[in-house]
This record gives sequence, C-alpha cells and structure tokens, in this order.
Amino acid sequence: MANLFPNINWMDLIFATGETLYMTLVALVGTLILGTILGLLIYLSAPGNLWDNKVIYSITAGVVNIFRAIPFIILIFLILPLTVFLFGTFRGPTAALPALILGSAPFYGRLVEIALREVDHGVIEAAKAMGAKSSTIIFKVLLKESLPALVSGLTVTAIALIGYTAVAGSIGAGGLGDYAYFYGFTRRNMDIVYICTLLIVIIVFVFQFIGDIVTKKIDKR
Repeated sequence: MANLFPNINWMDLIFATGETLYMTLVALVGTLILGTILGLLIYLSAPGNLWDNKVIYSITAGVVNIFRAIPFIILIFLILPLTVFLFGTFRGPTAALPALILGSAPFYGRLVEIALREVDHGVIEAAKAMGAKSSTIIFKVLLKESLPALVSGLTVTAIALIGYTAVAGSIGAGGLGDYAYFYGFTRRNMDIVYICTLLIVIIVFVFQFIGDIVTKKIDKR
C-alpha cells in the first residue's frame, strides 16, 4: 500500500473521512426537517389543497426556486456572513453545515412535494369525510402514504450532499474534498486525489444501498 499511495497520511485520511460523514449526516438531518417543512407548505398551500393560500404558496415556491437556482459554490460565499456570525469562522466541517442545509433542503423540498402529489386524493377525501383534523391528514395520510418516495428522495439528496461536502472542502470545510484538494491536487500528489475519490464513491454506494433497502422494506405496494 505504501508503494501505491506514497504520499498519504492514513490517520489524516481517516480523520477526513470522518469529517465527510459528520457533515453529510448532520446536514442530512437538517435537510430532512427543513425540506419536509418546505415541501409540505408548497403542497398544502397549492390551489385546491388543504390550506389553499396563494400568498404562502408563492412565497414558499419562490424561495425554493431561488435557492435551487444558486450554484452551491456561490451559495457558500453568499452566506459567509451568516456562517461567521453563527460560528465565528467559515472554516471547518461545522461551519459548512448552514450552506449544506440551505443548498440541499430546497432540492429535497421539491422531492417531498412531488411525493405528496402522488398520494391518492381519494384517500385524503375519505379522511376529510370522516372528520379527520388537518394534523391527522398530514401525518397519518400524506406522510405515511408517501413514505417510500420520501425515503427514496432522501437517498438522492444524501448523495448530492456528499458531493456538496467535497465542494465545501475545497474552500477549507474539511473532509475528503479538503484533503484531496489541498494535500493532493495543489501539491501534485495524485495518489491522494485517487484514494479520496474512491472513498467518496464507496460512501455514495453505501448510502444508496441503505436507502434502497429501507425503501423496499417500507413499500407495501
């Protein structure tokens, strides 16, 4: 191994892998919460739906579309003041979390909206006819019926997040992207770039594998 990868510090590589997993998992939790809220707001406030409200729909859909349109690397720079205000620095994996969440939550929000739209309206109408409250319809009907699609969408978002962590690493966020760029590419140590790429691919496959298993397990169709 030393002959194949002569420039790699294995402890540094393990630490960078841990940082990538930390950023991905924590940001994924934030994305799940914020993205689900955004998706629900868009769906519920859309014309003809439970909370039919043009103002809320227009604002929420507009915010989601704007953030989805901003390239992630530019988003990092745009929210630097917020990052520094929250953490006192823009470097390190924790400081990267706001950008990761704000970059991926709107994307997941749209996937949530699409999943909710696939729920049979007959089931919703039946719940209304039985006098179900809005909260019951949301949690017991909409989210429950769309759960396989929501998990599948979260898997896709997790994979996108792994890519985002690599981009964030190129400006000092830590993780495999940071290690590959600063210790590999800038110093012409291509063995570091190759091993970091391989590890990111493996992480992506693991997330996809877990997501597929969970989706199949909860999909009763």
